[in-house]
Amino acid sequence: MTQTEYKIHVDKIYENIERARLNLNAHHIVKLVAVSKYSDVKAITKLYDIGQRAYGENKVQDLLVKTETLDELPLEWHFIGNLQKNKINNLIKANPSLFQSLDSLALALELDKRLKTNDMNMDALLQINSANEASKSGVSAPEAKDIYTQISEQCSNINLKGVMSIGAHSDDTKEITRSFELTRSIYDELEGASICSMGMSGDYERAIECGSNMLRLGSTLFPKD
Repeated sequence: MTQTEYKIHVDKIYENIERARLNLNAHHIVKLVAVSKYSDVKAITKLYDIGQRAYGENKVQDLLVKTETLDELPLEWHFIGNLQKNKINNLIKANPSLFQSLDSLALALELDKRLKTNDMNMDALLQINSANEASKSGVSAPEAKDIYTQISEQCSNINLKGVMSIGAHSDDTKEITRSFELTRSIYDELEGASICSMGMSGDYERAIECGSNMLRLGSTLFPKD
């Protein structure tokens, strides 16, 4: 795919986002994070040249390597994967703009302790398993608001900015919509929350129409040539 063909492809995705945004509300703003976990530096640079600035990685080591390799570019890095406690120090070293997948109070307490040691703060989202699927990480929907409050009160070096969830893994569009609407309803009840991160390559338009203001798109933004 030439750069011109690639730009046309990406522009179509932007058009889809714009259409879904307008279907919800003309004043609704949506941020796009390009999930680059299966893409190399060359592919990231190619998308950067089109105008994309925010990127997400789901492995701490990959995040470290890519942030260092692409340090000269003004990129915004997000960590979107499951974080093991033995990788916390590496995450702090990578210092992402946003840690999207904070999935438990226990992890928050340990992360906060390490952040204090390093005299650092980190912006984060609480991951909610709104689809209630065993294969997904995150706090359950019924306990999400309470855990969000506990982290806000007990973890002074973590700045919670909102929530993240993954849509239901289903062919039933109503079930996917329900999982997004549940996350959005929790988000609406959180004081000071500004980010509701929902929607990936297969369901991002539906996520926007359910209130998402941050998308995580991988395969659709990085198609194989």
